[in-house]
Amino acid sequence: MGLIARRVEADGIPTTSLTSALSITRSVNPPRAVFLDYPLGHTAGKAKDPALQREIVAAALAAVDELEQPGAVKMLPYRWSGDDDWKRETMLNGDTRSHRSSSPEYQCEADRALAAAAGDCPTCIFL
Repeated sequence: MGLIARRVEADGIPTTSLTSALSITRSVNPPRAVFLDYPLGHTAGKAKDPALQREIVAAALAAVDELEQPGAVKMLPYRWSGDDDWKRETMLNGDTRSHRSSSPEYQCEADRALAAAAGDCPTCIFL
């Protein structure tokens, strides 16, 4: 996301990234970001709470003018719940992501054939 935001900004269009993953956001260094300490997947607020969602989006848009230093992150004050137990409960399940393979995967056989015919792919890190 940071790469895309920096490219868009290079064309003169200001950007703000909404994030719930602070360490990842800091590592990709977008021009500016707004951090919401909510579970992943809830970056714009809680479901069925349009008033809160509007506040979060308004804060993100305001960050375009407020954050002048490149890479700055605005910390939003909203809380997911009265305590941080949700963080512990989220981590108890461990990493449930699927295993990642170093072999390229294709949507269909035709895509695989096109990739093979093109030769080395300069954007694929596994080739």
